[in-house]
Amino acid sequence: MGTRTVRLDAAAEATLADLQRRTGLSISDVMRNALLAYTTDLDADIRRRPGEVYRSLGLPREGERAVAPARQAKEAVVEIIRRKHRR
Repeated sequence: MGTRTVRLDAAAEATLADLQRRTGLSISDVMRNALLAYTTDLDADIRRRPGEVYRSLGLPREGERAVAPARQAKEAVVEIIRRKHRR
């Protein structure tokens, strides 16, 4: 088992302390669980098919009205993605 040194800013340090308090786990256990959760999320995204990604963006489907004129389509898609990730 390896040992790692990680630099955390004040917000990350506060989050870590909060997770420790709420779960009763050690710092190592919280970090291990966080890495496992991150890996699980990443693996789920990798397995998504292109059609699933497209549908999740909220872009129009075949036969629906376009979100912008063709000459502005690229900018419109970028804006839709930005809105999706703001949550």
